[in-house]
Amino acid sequence: MDVCVWSPNLVECFFCKSFLIILLDPSPVVKMDRISRKMPLIMSHFYFILRRKLELNLDGSEKSMVRSKAASKKQKKSGIDFKKIKRKIGRKLPPPKNATNTEIKSKAIILPEQSVASEKAGLAVNKKGLTLKELLQQTSHHNAKIRKGALVGIRDLFMKYPAELRLHRYTVIEKLRERIDDGDKVVRETLYQLLKSVIFPGCKEENQGLFISLLMGYIFNAMIHLSIDVRMMAFKFFELLVEYYPSSFFLHADKILQNYAEILQKNQFYLQDKGKLKNALTGLVQCLSLLPCNKRGIGSSDNNVVDDGMLHAFEPHVPTESAGACVIIKNLEDLVLVLLNCFQEFMPAVHDVNLLNIQIYDCILYIVRSIHLAVQYFFYGSENGKVESHSPCKGSDTRLEGTISSALLKKLLSVFPLNPLHHISEKDHDRLLTLNVIITEIFLHSIKCINPPIAILETFLEFIESVMLGKIVSGTHSRKVVREKHVLPLLPFIPELIAQAENTWKFRLLEAFTHAFKDCHPESSLKLACLHVVEELIIPTGELSCIDTSFPEIVEHRVAWIRELPLLLILLGDNYPSCSEVVLRLLLHVGQASFLNSALKWEYDNTQHPLQEFYHTSSAEGNKCYGPFTRLPKKCQELSICCLYYFSYLDPLLLKSLASCCLCPELQPETVFRIIEVLHSAYKVGHIQIADYISFCATLLSCFKVSAGNSPKHLFALPQQSY
Repeated sequence: MDVCVWSPNLVECFFCKSFLIILLDPSPVVKMDRISRKMPLIMSHFYFILRRKLELNLDGSEKSMVRSKAASKKQKKSGIDFKKIKRKIGRKLPPPKNATNTEIKSKAIILPEQSVASEKAGLAVNKKGLTLKELLQQTSHHNAKIRKGALVGIRDLFMKYPAELRLHRYTVIEKLRERIDDGDKVVRETLYQLLKSVIFPGCKEENQGLFISLLMGYIFNAMIHLSIDVRMMAFKFFELLVEYYPSSFFLHADKILQNYAEILQKNQFYLQDKGKLKNALTGLVQCLSLLPCNKRGIGSSDNNVVDDGMLHAFEPHVPTESAGACVIIKNLEDLVLVLLNCFQEFMPAVHDVNLLNIQIYDCILYIVRSIHLAVQYFFYGSENGKVESHSPCKGSDTRLEGTISSALLKKLLSVFPLNPLHHISEKDHDRLLTLNVIITEIFLHSIKCINPPIAILETFLEFIESVMLGKIVSGTHSRKVVREKHVLPLLPFIPELIAQAENTWKFRLLEAFTHAFKDCHPESSLKLACLHVVEELIIPTGELSCIDTSFPEIVEHRVAWIRELPLLLILLGDNYPSCSEVVLRLLLHVGQASFLNSALKWEYDNTQHPLQEFYHTSSAEGNKCYGPFTRLPKKCQELSICCLYYFSYLDPLLLKSLASCCLCPELQPETVFRIIEVLHSAYKVGHIQIADYISFCATLLSCFKVSAGNSPKHLFALPQQSY
């Protein structure tokens, strides 16, 4: 019997075929009869089919399961657990499958009018539309870039609206001072430029005391900041404040000098960064230059032709309220000792050419200048190196003669002159020469207090002589200019040195000074300084009255100086009236002093012959040439006319030159009257012969004619044809 497999094709089974035949029989009676007879067989067959089908299904699943397990085991043995995907370098990794999308989408709300814009209507704003209040608030922002931008915006706003600064100056200062110790360097520099270019120039004429009090507290806090950059910037801020408000130094001089001494004592600081040390020393020089001192002038206080404070750009300004003089002197003494130690630290660089760069030179220069200014203040208004003129400071004079003097002698003066051990360039030579000149000034200021040994004294005298003679000035193209720069600060000490020096050095110094006087340019400041020294040596007064003018060397050089004056007037011409005024004033003083000195009178009378060209000259062809007298200012003309009275005998040739000068059409009638008046006074005292005086008057009367008019300008007029 065929096995019936449960499948769609059931007719292949015998029993199934029989059952289908019965079902397809058209007679229902026959169909029911057949089914009833064969029903037991059919039911048993269907039961068998179902059980067989179930067995076949169970066997097939087991085989498939066994087959899948074997295949998986085989796959595990031959494959890998996880497949690693190689990514290319530079490609962006795709987001993981479980990544969360954090994008937020929003829509803008457009309003017809912003409330903030309506509030700013009519207010001053900068380029970005920010008001002063908003900019000041941003200066305290945690972001350094925003703080800097706010400072730049304030500058733009004040440049565009200057009135805003005058209205809100104190509020602005109160807010900006918080940035003095800002941790960001760029913010501090931006604040410095804002104060320098806008704030301080716009508020210079305001209440100085209030401005100083608003800023000094924050500057002092910055000076003791832990960051060295903030501390150095604080000194720079104070230097700027002193530039616009000089009284700020005197009100806080004790604290300022203490802070400078403290910052200079840190060896690890100034030996590493010379640029920062230079910035600190620059401010120190500016502060010390404000101290009152006996600056030895190189010009008369009456004419103001030469500035006494030529070495410093700041005029002394002493406020009514300041720190006590005793406190300033004590702190200044401590500062000088610190500066001397700093100077010693730099001495190896002076002897080594490879170490002496521009930054080190500047540091040494400012150190020496600071010492020079301090020494000047120590001996301000005092005598014999004492400081009683400052205040009744007990023990200060003793310390100056003890600690300070010994320190100066040991650490500064004993190493003079500063000379390198090897050959140096021309520029480095001029730099060292400048340092030696300043050290010489320190020595000359303190010579009475120090009492130096003879060897050190002669070293300095030889240096002064060499500088005036130009022996130690290198170069040729600018030798005179360089020499004038170095000789100028030493000239005020020459009369006193000549008065106190021995005969040998007296002669050598006179020779060097005369050489410098004749060799410099007529219009230079050195020539004016030499004229002041000449006046002190020819007409000694005060402490210099002890100079023996009858000393042969002094008489010899005095003759050379006096003979140089009229020649100098002609060389100057009318191009330098201020210099001509100084020469004429000196010539007048010599004439006034000649009444008491017969030797001086003789030399003064001998100046008449070269003075003829100063008034009028005649060429070989007979052409008339009027001298510089006719074109000089009225003040110079008055001085030269006054000089005529003091000649003991007026030469006829000089009178002829004066008469020709009076005929100049450019000469004012008042000047002509003044010449006639002075000559008439000289005639009455017997300085002019009667024949010469009549000849002078007749010449003028024959050349002038009376013209209509009541004013003095119309009283006389020249004839049409020349005389």
